[in-house]
Amino acid sequence: MTMNFHEPVERAELRKAAFELASSFGHEYYLKQARSGGKTNELWDEAGRLGYLGVNLPEEYGGGGAGIADLAAVLEEFAAAGAPLLLMVVSPAICGTVISRFGTESQKKHWLPGIADGTTKMVFAITEPDAGSNSHKITTTAQRDGSEWVLNGRKVYISGVDEADAVLVVSRTEDAKTGKLKPALFIVPTDSPGFEYRQIEMDLVSPEKQFSLFIDDVHLPAEALVGDEDAAIAQLFAGLNPERIMGASFSLGIARYALDKGVNYAKERQVWGAPIATHQGLAHPLAAVKIELELAKLMTQKAGSLYDSGDDFNAGEAANMAKYAAAEVAIHAVDQAVQTHGGNGLASEYGLGTLVGAVRLGRIAPVSREMVLNFVGQHSLGLPKSY
Repeated sequence: MTMNFHEPVERAELRKAAFELASSFGHEYYLKQARSGGKTNELWDEAGRLGYLGVNLPEEYGGGGAGIADLAAVLEEFAAAGAPLLLMVVSPAICGTVISRFGTESQKKHWLPGIADGTTKMVFAITEPDAGSNSHKITTTAQRDGSEWVLNGRKVYISGVDEADAVLVVSRTEDAKTGKLKPALFIVPTDSPGFEYRQIEMDLVSPEKQFSLFIDDVHLPAEALVGDEDAAIAQLFAGLNPERIMGASFSLGIARYALDKGVNYAKERQVWGAPIATHQGLAHPLAAVKIELELAKLMTQKAGSLYDSGDDFNAGEAANMAKYAAAEVAIHAVDQAVQTHGGNGLASEYGLGTLVGAVRLGRIAPVSREMVLNFVGQHSLGLPKSY
């Protein structure tokens, strides 16, 4: 069998159109919104109107009927144009995927059309102050109260809650037979009584803010539960693999943006009568970034292909590897682009300095570098569990 390393024509065209749209806004627009405390609503709304935000969602609910690989391509192109949209990772990729795969017909009709066209934003809440990466220790609980559910708990580092209409909250219910707690997913409107959020001050320049959530006796109707409470592990991982694939694409796009800036500057900047690109001390590190970028992109495309084919297990391995590789190359790309620019690399007009912290985040979220290595060690290499 011959392997095809060319993306479908439709995705190539999608990439081109997405890049052109994001380029019409550009990095200056993105930074202006971020520094002023504004949002990238104009780009988000236009992307939604043109169908880019819902390409992975079913056609019968307003989506494009394609896969996560296509949505990831859109995010990569937006980031490569200097205008990454972080909420694409959570609203259409995580929440949209979970609801389309496991939600009731009523939930699909209510939420998916708005997520697809961008008029509705839903964010995802799993991380807790005391649980960190140990999702088995989540303490946010849901208890039955007649026909309702009552949620109580805390979440931390939840992106974009101030922009969201609802939050997909990972909580736990009690198994009546065993008494043990088991995970369950609930859609919580952000205007629910007892639901509060507080911004976490960050040293990142980003339009998307981070929040702590306080969930105190939030009463929800029975239909707020997504799917079957007994299938929550499968539902949870149905969202986490797309999260890693999208996280990788986010990093890949920023790496491409930084590499392009570094290469163009190296060609144009004249020192000692020649472009600085003639010096191997600058040319070789840029070439190394290009190699790392192409390798990470291949693994990201593999992860998307596996996930879209329904191979969740192998998609998990590839998605973790892709997220790891893309985060690393993004850091290397930005660092080398800054180094190539010299002092100009940290001057505001060159659009690189604010990316230093942004790409560093890729080693931490949506899953830490160390937890990826734990996964690969245990599941890919068969090493004993270390935690």
